[in-house]
Amino acid sequence: MLARLGRRLLTGLAVVLGVVTLTFFLLHVAPGDPVERLLGPTATAEQLAAQRTALGLDRPLPLQFAAWLGRFAPSRAECSSHPGSARARKRALLLGAVLLAVLAFLVLLVAGHPWSITWAFALWGAKAALWLGWQPDASAFWNGDFQRRTLEANLLEDVTSVTDIGIIVGAAAAAGIAGRFSPRASFSGASLAAAVIGGLAMGYGARIAYGCNIGAFFSGVASTSLHGWVWIVAALGGNVIGVRLRPWFGLRN
Repeated sequence: MLARLGRRLLTGLAVVLGVVTLTFFLLHVAPGDPVERLLGPTATAEQLAAQRTALGLDRPLPLQFAAWLGRFAPSRAECSSHPGSARARKRALLLGAVLLAVLAFLVLLVAGHPWSITWAFALWGAKAALWLGWQPDASAFWNGDFQRRTLEANLLEDVTSVTDIGIIVGAAAAAGIAGRFSPRASFSGASLAAAVIGGLAMGYGARIAYGCNIGAFFSGVASTSLHGWVWIVAALGGNVIGVRLRPWFGLRN
């Protein structure tokens, strides 16, 4: 199982690198001067030369390619020293968007289905219930072939569980790199109640909708399914209600 996942992951990384490389060279072999198209026909030779230097287009092709790859990744110093700067925020958003698209494609390639999140929570809850003595024989849902097989298998053999664990670890790592990792154990009873009620509502809604904002909307829209757009309309309405309820729990908007 792990060997097959590893092979598919390597294949996906090779595909992504191939696409990035192909895009880079297509930009360079396209007819016309990109700097001239950028500055327009009235630009002087000095302006064109200065812009080529600013974009790194006067450097050797391998160095340009290295800069092309590094352009998406903000430096640690930039993130930690100036986390609020406009440039750092834009580059972080760009990097996040690119990584979301690439990793969602890799999940599809490795798992054979679009990226999902909340299925793992249902599986974790069922496994915990098994440990407490629950018998799944009375449940029509958990007697399905896939559900029963997954329930009996090792947790790390479930792709969605592995990706969810990766999200948790990755979020902690990203916060640490940005210098914003500061977990706190203090919270009020009202905020705890809001978290429990909101979590149960979102979790139940995600299961009956066959996914959350990732499985139902992001993956749904990416796979050209109409249900993703129906989901986001309902989700936006729920967000409006949630924002209006926050002051009831002493939370500021």
